[in-house]
Amino acid sequence: MDNSVAERIKSEIESNDVVLYMKGTPVFPQCGFSSTVVQVLTHLGVKFKGIDVLSDPSIRDGIKQFSNWPTIPQLYVKGEFLGGCDIVREMYQSGELQELLSTNGIDVQVKA
Repeated sequence: MDNSVAERIKSEIESNDVVLYMKGTPVFPQCGFSSTVVQVLTHLGVKFKGIDVLSDPSIRDGIKQFSNWPTIPQLYVKGEFLGGCDIVREMYQSGELQELLSTNGIDVQVKA
């Protein structure tokens, strides 16, 4: 991975509280796993930046090396890599995700 890709990823993660590297966009997810994570974040009312890895192959490959995680989507909160779809879904179902977001000063409004 070249340094410019790593720098771009680092910059996005550092300048946004919640970043989701995903296939597609938050409005039009291009895979079920990305869609699931978008639905969880949307349900919690969390503002996040979605980055479409399909539109940039260098980011698509780079993020996997950056996190040492082989799959997309990837969720970052306050610069820390949380995981992919299964981990986010499990954390959400257990309440751990909501707690982690709140602890990090991120507003969570669970929609009824």
